[in-house]
Amino acid sequence: MEVNVLNMNGEKVRTIELPAEIFEAPVNVDLMHQAFVRQMANARLGTHKTKTRHEVSGGGRKPWRQKGTGRARQGSIRSAQWVGGGKIFTPMPRDYSQKMPRKMRQAALRSALTVKAKEQKIVVLDEFALPEIKTRQMAQALEKLVGQSSALVVIPEKSAAYDVVVLSTRNLPTAKTLLASYLNMRDLLRYDTLVLPVAAIDQLTEQLG
Repeated sequence: MEVNVLNMNGEKVRTIELPAEIFEAPVNVDLMHQAFVRQMANARLGTHKTKTRHEVSGGGRKPWRQKGTGRARQGSIRSAQWVGGGKIFTPMPRDYSQKMPRKMRQAALRSALTVKAKEQKIVVLDEFALPEIKTRQMAQALEKLVGQSSALVVIPEKSAAYDVVVLSTRNLPTAKTLLASYLNMRDLLRYDTLVLPVAAIDQLTEQLG
């Protein structure tokens, strides 16, 4: 698939051929859904919890003797039937994470990238750089590149030049920067347009090809 390479002003510089193994892969919607559900499940903390009788404070001794009082026998004032006592059969921390083989995750990402390419929602840049950390300049650049659409800006690696891009983007509600090695299904589906520097395409080819 041949696409135009733009500069920061949205002007065509040249054309390149996107790797077919990534941007023209078979689209498996079920696999994309499974990868998305797995990512959302892995983000769940599962911290809901109540205390059982051995975790609440107090109740160190038997409240009264076993026999002779006429009252029901009790071993602790922190049993479940007492006010302030422990709870029975209530929520405990749970691991919601799901497993998915690496090759399946890669195939799901290739499917999502193929869908973006078919819908012409991929913008390729020759170089993504700003002279200084300015949110306004970043907003103006993205408006020239993607219009009013939300944008996921993929950067190939951490560097001083790309740090300026990251810091200039973090206050924009409709844009996000992401390392190519951290590309994931949730962000691909959340943002309308994918902004890719040419160097990031090379990184994705090495990662998913």
